[in-house]
Amino acid sequence: MQQIAIISSSRDPAGVNIRNNLIELFGFEKIGEKFDDNGIYQYNKIPNKIIKLHLTNNDLIFSENIDKKINADIFIFASKHRSKENTQSFAAHPIGNWGKAEFGGKEKALCPSSAILLKNMFIGLNGTGKNSNYEITLEATHHGPYVEKPAVFVEIGSTEKEWTYRKNGNIIATTIIKALENQNKDYKIAVGIGGQHYCSNFNKVVLRTDIAISHICPKYHLDKLNEDLIKQAISETVEKIDFVVLDWKGLGTGKQRIVELLKNMDLEVRRTEQILSI
Repeated sequence: MQQIAIISSSRDPAGVNIRNNLIELFGFEKIGEKFDDNGIYQYNKIPNKIIKLHLTNNDLIFSENIDKKINADIFIFASKHRSKENTQSFAAHPIGNWGKAEFGGKEKALCPSSAILLKNMFIGLNGTGKNSNYEITLEATHHGPYVEKPAVFVEIGSTEKEWTYRKNGNIIATTIIKALENQNKDYKIAVGIGGQHYCSNFNKVVLRTDIAISHICPKYHLDKLNEDLIKQAISETVEKIDFVVLDWKGLGTGKQRIVELLKNMDLEVRRTEQILSI
Protein backbone atom coordinates (compact mmCIF):
# COMPACT_ATOMS: atom_id res chain seq x y z
CA MET A 1 0.00 0.00 0.00
CA GLN A 2 1.53 3.31 -1.11
CA GLN A 3 1.46 6.11 1.47
CA ILE A 4 1.04 9.63 0.07
CA ALA A 5 1.28 12.86 2.06
CA ILE A 6 -0.30 16.07 0.77
CA ILE A 7 1.09 18.96 2.79
CA SER A 8 -0.11 22.55 3.12
CA SER A 9 1.05 25.37 5.36
CA SER A 10 -1.24 27.30 7.69
CA ARG A 11 0.78 30.39 6.66
CA ASP A 12 -0.11 29.93 3.01
CA PRO A 13 -3.60 30.98 1.83
CA ALA A 14 -3.26 28.99 -1.40
CA GLY A 15 -2.30 25.84 0.49
CA VAL A 16 -5.22 26.27 2.88
CA ASN A 17 -7.54 26.84 -0.09
CA ILE A 18 -6.34 23.64 -1.78
CA ARG A 19 -6.62 21.72 1.49
CA ASN A 20 -10.20 22.88 2.09
CA ASN A 21 -11.20 21.87 -1.43
CA LEU A 22 -9.65 18.42 -1.04
CA ILE A 23 -11.66 17.87 2.14
CA GLU A 24 -14.95 19.21 0.74
CA LEU A 25 -14.80 17.83 -2.81
CA PHE A 26 -13.39 14.39 -2.17
CA GLY A 27 -14.60 13.56 1.30
CA PHE A 28 -11.28 13.36 3.13
CA GLU A 29 -12.16 12.17 6.62
CA LYS A 30 -10.59 13.38 9.84
CA ILE A 31 -8.74 10.62 11.66
CA GLY A 32 -7.44 10.37 15.21
CA GLU A 33 -3.99 11.68 14.37
CA LYS A 34 -2.37 15.10 14.45
CA PHE A 35 0.60 16.80 12.85
CA ASP A 36 1.88 20.12 14.21
CA ASP A 37 -1.23 20.18 16.45
CA ASN A 38 -3.44 20.10 13.35
CA GLY A 39 -5.86 17.31 12.51
CA ILE A 40 -4.94 14.84 9.77
CA TYR A 41 -7.46 13.88 7.09
CA GLN A 42 -7.42 10.65 5.06
CA TYR A 43 -8.68 9.47 1.65
CA ASN A 44 -8.87 5.77 0.78
CA LYS A 45 -10.76 5.71 -2.52
CA ILE A 46 -7.81 5.09 -4.86
CA PRO A 47 -6.78 1.42 -4.98
CA ASN A 48 -3.49 0.60 -3.25
CA LYS A 49 -3.04 4.17 -2.01
CA ILE A 50 -3.55 5.77 1.39
CA ILE A 51 -3.57 9.56 1.05
CA LYS A 52 -3.21 11.74 4.11
CA LEU A 53 -3.65 15.49 4.29
CA HIS A 54 -1.27 17.30 6.66
CA LEU A 55 -1.11 20.93 7.78
CA THR A 56 2.17 22.38 9.02
CA ASN A 57 2.60 25.70 10.81
CA ASN A 58 5.94 26.31 9.08
CA ASP A 59 6.67 27.67 5.63
CA LEU A 60 6.74 24.74 3.22
CA ILE A 61 10.07 25.62 1.61
CA PHE A 62 11.77 25.66 5.01
CA SER A 63 10.16 22.46 6.33
CA GLU A 64 13.48 20.63 6.17
CA ASN A 65 13.43 16.84 6.61
CA ILE A 66 9.65 16.78 6.97
CA ASP A 67 9.85 13.29 5.46
CA LYS A 68 11.46 12.17 8.73
CA LYS A 69 8.38 13.37 10.66
CA ILE A 70 5.69 12.05 8.31
CA ASN A 71 5.57 8.41 7.24
CA ALA A 72 4.94 8.53 3.48
CA ASP A 73 6.39 7.29 0.21
CA ILE A 74 5.51 10.40 -1.82
CA PHE A 75 5.18 14.06 -0.77
CA ILE A 76 2.96 16.55 -2.59
CA PHE A 77 3.35 20.15 -1.43
CA ALA A 78 0.27 22.30 -2.18
CA SER A 79 1.45 25.88 -2.28
CA LYS A 80 1.21 29.45 -3.46
CA HIS A 81 3.45 30.68 -6.27
CA ARG A 82 4.95 34.16 -6.56
CA SER A 83 6.21 35.83 -9.73
CA LYS A 84 7.59 39.31 -10.40
CA GLU A 85 4.96 39.82 -13.08
CA ASN A 86 2.10 38.58 -10.84
CA THR A 87 1.10 36.19 -13.63
CA GLN A 88 -2.05 34.17 -13.06
CA SER A 89 -0.75 30.62 -13.19
CA PHE A 90 -0.84 27.00 -12.16
CA ALA A 91 2.56 25.35 -11.87
CA ALA A 92 4.30 22.13 -10.85
CA HIS A 93 7.98 21.39 -10.28
CA PRO A 94 10.57 19.16 -8.58
CA ILE A 95 12.64 20.52 -5.70
CA GLY A 96 16.31 21.02 -4.93
CA ASN A 97 19.08 23.54 -5.53
CA TRP A 98 21.55 23.67 -8.42
CA GLY A 99 23.48 26.32 -6.51
CA LYS A 100 23.05 28.16 -3.23
CA ALA A 101 20.18 27.25 -0.93
CA GLU A 102 18.61 30.70 -0.70
CA PHE A 103 15.04 29.47 -0.24
CA GLY A 104 15.32 26.28 1.78
CA GLY A 105 16.90 22.93 1.03
CA LYS A 106 20.62 22.24 0.79
CA GLU A 107 23.24 23.83 -1.42
CA LYS A 108 23.89 21.87 -4.65
CA ALA A 109 21.52 19.11 -3.53
CA LEU A 110 18.57 17.78 -5.52
CA CYS A 111 15.70 15.95 -3.87
CA PRO A 112 14.11 12.76 -5.20
CA SER A 113 11.65 13.30 -8.02
CA SER A 114 9.18 11.12 -9.90
CA ALA A 115 9.02 12.01 -13.59
CA ILE A 116 5.80 10.00 -13.89
CA LEU A 117 4.04 11.85 -11.06
CA LEU A 118 5.22 15.21 -12.41
CA LYS A 119 3.95 14.37 -15.92
CA ASN A 120 0.61 13.12 -14.61
CA MET A 121 0.31 16.26 -12.47
CA PHE A 122 1.05 18.49 -15.47
CA ILE A 123 -1.41 16.58 -17.67
CA GLY A 124 -3.98 17.04 -14.90
CA LEU A 125 -3.34 20.79 -14.66
CA ASN A 126 -3.82 21.15 -18.40
CA GLY A 127 -7.10 19.25 -18.13
CA THR A 128 -8.74 20.79 -15.08
CA GLY A 129 -7.28 24.26 -15.64
CA LYS A 130 -7.66 24.51 -19.42
CA ASN A 131 -10.58 26.97 -19.37
CA SER A 132 -9.14 29.19 -16.64
CA ASN A 133 -7.06 31.47 -18.92
CA TYR A 134 -4.20 30.91 -16.47
CA GLU A 135 -0.67 30.11 -17.61
CA ILE A 136 -0.05 26.40 -16.96
CA THR A 137 3.60 25.49 -16.71
CA LEU A 138 6.31 23.27 -15.36
CA GLU A 139 9.08 25.09 -13.54
CA ALA A 140 12.76 24.26 -13.33
CA THR A 141 13.94 22.48 -10.19
CA HIS A 142 14.27 25.00 -7.36
CA HIS A 143 14.02 25.73 -3.59
CA GLY A 144 13.42 23.55 -0.53
CA PRO A 145 12.57 21.84 1.66
CA TYR A 146 15.25 19.17 1.69
CA VAL A 147 13.64 15.73 1.72
CA GLU A 148 14.86 12.25 0.85
CA LYS A 149 11.55 10.96 -0.53
CA PRO A 150 10.03 11.75 -3.95
CA ALA A 151 8.38 15.16 -3.84
CA VAL A 152 6.60 17.63 -6.10
CA PHE A 153 5.22 21.15 -5.62
CA VAL A 154 1.91 22.13 -7.22
CA GLU A 155 1.06 25.80 -6.99
CA ILE A 156 -1.40 28.65 -7.55
CA GLY A 157 0.07 31.94 -8.74
CA SER A 158 0.64 34.69 -8.08
CA THR A 159 -1.25 37.10 -5.75
CA GLU A 160 -3.61 36.92 -2.78
CA LYS A 161 -6.57 37.18 -5.15
CA GLU A 162 -5.59 34.01 -7.03
CA TRP A 163 -4.42 32.16 -3.91
CA THR A 164 -7.77 32.51 -2.15
CA TYR A 165 -10.11 32.11 -5.15
CA ARG A 166 -12.10 29.01 -4.34
CA LYS A 167 -12.24 27.75 -7.95
CA ASN A 168 -8.43 27.72 -8.10
CA GLY A 169 -8.30 25.55 -5.00
CA ASN A 170 -10.83 23.28 -6.70
CA ILE A 171 -8.64 23.00 -9.83
CA ILE A 172 -5.50 22.06 -7.90
CA ALA A 173 -7.34 19.65 -5.59
CA THR A 174 -8.88 17.89 -8.60
CA THR A 175 -5.51 17.84 -10.38
CA ILE A 176 -3.83 16.14 -7.42
CA ILE A 177 -6.45 13.40 -7.15
CA LYS A 178 -6.54 12.78 -10.90
CA ALA A 179 -2.74 12.56 -11.02
CA LEU A 180 -2.80 9.99 -8.24
CA GLU A 181 -5.56 8.04 -10.04
CA ASN A 182 -3.63 8.09 -13.33
CA GLN A 183 -2.03 4.66 -13.69
CA ASN A 184 -0.27 5.47 -16.98
CA LYS A 185 3.39 4.61 -16.45
CA ASP A 186 4.33 3.77 -20.04
CA TYR A 187 6.60 6.77 -20.47
CA LYS A 188 10.18 7.37 -21.56
CA ILE A 189 12.03 9.06 -18.69
CA ALA A 190 14.39 12.02 -19.02
CA VAL A 191 16.04 14.93 -17.26
CA GLY A 192 16.01 18.35 -18.91
CA ILE A 193 18.79 20.88 -19.39
CA GLY A 194 18.47 24.44 -20.69
CA GLY A 195 15.72 26.95 -21.29
CA GLN A 196 14.09 29.43 -18.98
CA HIS A 197 12.63 28.95 -15.51
CA TYR A 198 9.16 28.50 -17.01
CA CYS A 199 9.95 25.63 -19.30
CA SER A 200 8.04 26.35 -22.51
CA ASN A 201 9.82 23.75 -24.66
CA PHE A 202 9.83 21.09 -21.94
CA ASN A 203 6.13 21.84 -21.38
CA LYS A 204 5.48 20.94 -25.03
CA VAL A 205 7.57 17.78 -24.83
CA VAL A 206 5.76 16.55 -21.72
CA LEU A 207 2.29 17.34 -23.10
CA ARG A 208 2.74 16.20 -26.69
CA THR A 209 4.91 13.08 -26.37
CA ASP A 210 5.35 9.96 -24.26
CA ILE A 211 8.34 11.54 -22.50
CA ALA A 212 8.23 12.34 -18.77
CA ILE A 213 10.83 14.76 -17.40
CA SER A 214 12.00 14.94 -13.80
CA HIS A 215 14.70 17.44 -12.82
CA ILE A 216 15.23 20.48 -15.04
CA CYS A 217 18.35 22.67 -14.93
CA PRO A 218 17.57 26.06 -16.50
CA LYS A 219 19.92 28.26 -18.50
CA TYR A 220 20.62 30.59 -15.57
CA HIS A 221 22.16 27.70 -13.59
CA LEU A 222 24.19 26.14 -16.40
CA ASP A 223 27.40 27.73 -15.08
CA LYS A 224 26.99 25.57 -11.96
CA LEU A 225 26.08 22.36 -13.77
CA ASN A 226 28.77 19.70 -13.46
CA GLU A 227 29.08 15.92 -13.56
CA ASP A 228 28.07 15.55 -9.92
CA LEU A 229 24.84 17.51 -10.38
CA ILE A 230 23.95 15.60 -13.55
CA LYS A 231 24.55 12.34 -11.69
CA GLN A 232 22.29 13.65 -8.90
CA ALA A 233 19.54 14.53 -11.39
CA ILE A 234 19.70 10.95 -12.64
CA SER A 235 20.04 9.19 -9.29
CA GLU A 236 17.39 11.39 -7.66
CA THR A 237 14.82 10.38 -10.28
CA VAL A 238 13.00 7.35 -8.94
CA GLU A 239 12.46 5.95 -12.43
CA LYS A 240 15.34 4.77 -14.64
CA ILE A 241 16.49 7.57 -16.95
CA ASP A 242 16.41 6.79 -20.68
CA PHE A 243 18.12 9.96 -21.94
CA VAL A 244 18.79 13.67 -21.39
CA VAL A 245 16.69 16.26 -23.23
CA LEU A 246 18.40 19.52 -24.20
CA ASP A 247 16.56 22.76 -24.91
CA TRP A 248 19.20 23.50 -27.54
CA LYS A 249 18.46 27.17 -28.15
CA GLY A 250 18.03 27.57 -24.42
CA LEU A 251 21.63 26.54 -23.73
CA GLY A 252 23.02 29.85 -24.93
CA THR A 253 26.82 30.05 -24.92
CA GLY A 254 27.03 26.91 -22.76
CA LYS A 255 26.21 24.51 -25.62
CA GLN A 256 29.68 23.10 -26.23
CA ARG A 257 30.55 22.61 -22.57
CA ILE A 258 27.28 20.83 -21.82
CA VAL A 259 27.57 18.60 -24.90
CA GLU A 260 31.13 17.60 -23.97
CA LEU A 261 30.10 16.98 -20.37
CA LEU A 262 27.28 14.66 -21.41
CA LYS A 263 29.47 12.95 -24.02
CA ASN A 264 32.10 12.19 -21.40
CA MET A 265 29.38 10.69 -19.20
CA ASP A 266 28.22 8.48 -22.10
CA LEU A 267 24.62 9.68 -21.84
CA GLU A 268 22.12 9.54 -24.69
CA VAL A 269 21.02 13.05 -25.64
CA ARG A 270 17.98 14.35 -27.52
CA ARG A 271 17.02 17.91 -28.45
CA THR A 272 13.59 19.43 -27.87
CA GLU A 273 13.27 20.71 -31.44
CA GLN A 274 14.03 17.26 -32.82
CA ILE A 275 11.52 15.59 -30.51
CA LEU A 276 8.80 18.13 -31.32
CA SER A 277 9.36 17.98 -35.09
CA ILE A 278 8.65 14.24 -35.29
